[in-house]
Amino acid sequence: MSQHTCPVCGSNHFETFFEMLEVPVFCNVLWPEQKAAQNCQKGDIKLAFCPSCGFIGNAAFDPSLLDYTQAYENSLDFSPKFQNYSQSLAQRLIENYDLHHKHIIEIGCGKGEFLVLLCELGNNQGIGFDPTYVPLPEHEKVQDKITFIQDYYSDKYADYASDFICCRHTLEHIPQPTILLENLRQVIGNRSHTAIFFEVPNGLDTFQNMAIWDIIYEHCCYFAPVSLSYAFASTGFRVERTYDEFRSQFLCIEAVPGESTKEMSQQQIADLQQLTEDIKTFAQRFTTKVETWQSKLEYINKKDQRTVVWGAGSKGVTFLNLLKNKNHIDFIVDLNPRKQGMYVAGTGQRIVAPEFLRDYQPELILIMNPVYEQEIQQMVADMGLNAEFMCV
Repeated sequence: MSQHTCPVCGSNHFETFFEMLEVPVFCNVLWPEQKAAQNCQKGDIKLAFCPSCGFIGNAAFDPSLLDYTQAYENSLDFSPKFQNYSQSLAQRLIENYDLHHKHIIEIGCGKGEFLVLLCELGNNQGIGFDPTYVPLPEHEKVQDKITFIQDYYSDKYADYASDFICCRHTLEHIPQPTILLENLRQVIGNRSHTAIFFEVPNGLDTFQNMAIWDIIYEHCCYFAPVSLSYAFASTGFRVERTYDEFRSQFLCIEAVPGESTKEMSQQQIADLQQLTEDIKTFAQRFTTKVETWQSKLEYINKKDQRTVVWGAGSKGVTFLNLLKNKNHIDFIVDLNPRKQGMYVAGTGQRIVAPEFLRDYQPELILIMNPVYEQEIQQMVADMGLNAEFMCV
């Protein structure tokens, strides 16, 4: 094992425990040509664990390999299931924090869908920061409420005051996450009414529940509740609560400005000990799961079943790249029209719309995210197809 310094607590016991080498640096940048997709930039994942705070990160991460531009496409908002989740989350935050006629900042707003929800439902004013933002026609109706800035959020925007700051699925992309939090705390200053909401992938789902297809190069950070709470508390926030959402796939934290502390509760210490035990066995459990799926795909190939994958996000891309020598899958389905017609990084499968399946007539559909299982089965049934389903 090699040792590094933990970017969250500064411990020098940040030791590597798992490697995935030569993986696409971008799962969510898609390619218009198959050959270019197959020859995309690769990087190494060498995950390290900190037993002092529970943080997990890619010790081999090279930020110079990544350039987040408008070509980055990871929107999930084309799924009715995800739309319902976003709608209910926005309504809950508006009710809990009385977000009516307030000023809201979203850090890493993507294509702006969630910020639009918050501003429309609560009649709020919003500012969204994201270098990957693309102006969309539907945003013209809210241009008097929302300003989108195609840039990373930083202290140079300290003059933009707000009543509520949210950040969804962005912190895991930042190699020094506490620097963002420290800057944010400094910008907030003594405005104690400012509430904070962050949402990240749930590290417990990956490292305890073995949702291994979520390990991607873009994510240089993996948070469990204990490490996320520590990161916020140590940078001057009072953590109100942490909780999981979306069938435990997402981890949420709500906080307000407070004093910096590095103390852990007895429950957090117990959670950290359990996570430490899970990390010790992760590499072997990972290998077992991959080998199991290699065997399943070999069996599928022998039966010569026409097979497609459903879900061209991080999970689908990782699955195909890890098992690329063991399958004959040519197509991957996705609801996002901005992905359709493009090709998967690393392996080069073409991304198709669900309607493509009417002609293709697959016999087996591999569902990358079980959250969407019923939604996918209903869509397939509505097209009159008779296919078998397997959740990956």
